[in-house]
Amino acid sequence: MEAQAQGLLETEPLQGRDEDTVASADFSSMLSEEEREELKAELVQLEDEITTLRQVLSAKERHLVEIKQKLGMNLMNELKQNFSRSWHDMQTSTAYKKTHETLSHAGQKATAAFSNVGTAISKKFGDMRNSPTFKSFEERVETTVTSLKEALTKVGGANHGGGSFEEVLSSTAHASAQSSGGGPRRAEEEELQC
Repeated sequence: MEAQAQGLLETEPLQGRDEDTVASADFSSMLSEEEREELKAELVQLEDEITTLRQVLSAKERHLVEIKQKLGMNLMNELKQNFSRSWHDMQTSTAYKKTHETLSHAGQKATAAFSNVGTAISKKFGDMRNSPTFKSFEERVETTVTSLKEALTKVGGANHGGGSFEEVLSSTAHASAQSSGGGPRRAEEEELQC
């Protein structure tokens, strides 16, 4: 008796064999003749209604296609409209608004951080430019440029045609040696002048 009570209380879904048992059960023997006739009439009526609804739906779909053709609407236009509608719906959603605000705030912070980095780099370059090492290098470059200009002027003045590249280099080296304090060549020139 407990096994039967347990079988009635089971909440498990019907298994394959249970479904076969239900399908093969003959419920018609449990119904009266009047109930059978009512159910058969209801069945016929439902089948007729389903057929009618299918026909109406088919006619409505044809009419819809005709109207869309007259309006010049095609599949691409419909897709655009659906996309626009979906995009609008998404933009008005709470999740989108929160995400947009968060990203906007993060973008502002990133911009501020990049600005600070740029300022720091500019300051570093300014400090470096004012350093003694950079000034010394800058002076050397200026001296070399001045020497090159003088050498080109001397070579150009003596030759009127400019001179060869080797002459310009030797003149520059000579001018550079003179500006660096003399050395042995200066001593030789002084001896020649005496």
